[in-house]
Amino acid sequence: MGVTINETTMVAEIDLNENAAYVVIDGPLTKVLPKKFGTDEIHWKDGKVLDVVRSERHRLKGQPEI
Repeated sequence: MGVTINETTMVAEIDLNENAAYVVIDGPLTKVLPKKFGTDEIHWKDGKVLDVVRSERHRLKGQPEI
C-alpha cells in the first residue's frame, strides 16, 4: 500500500515517491489510486468524506467507438 501505520499512535507514514491521494475517515485510511485521465470529485457530509465520484475522459481521435 506504500503506507506504514503505527497502530499505537495512529500516525501514518506515506511514500512520497508514489502518486496517490489519501482519505482518512475516523482513523481508517483509504488510498485513492491515480488513473490515466479523468476527474475525482470528493463529496463531504458532516465534515467527513462520504463518496469519491470518479469520471473518466476519453479523447476522440476518430476511433469507431469508445
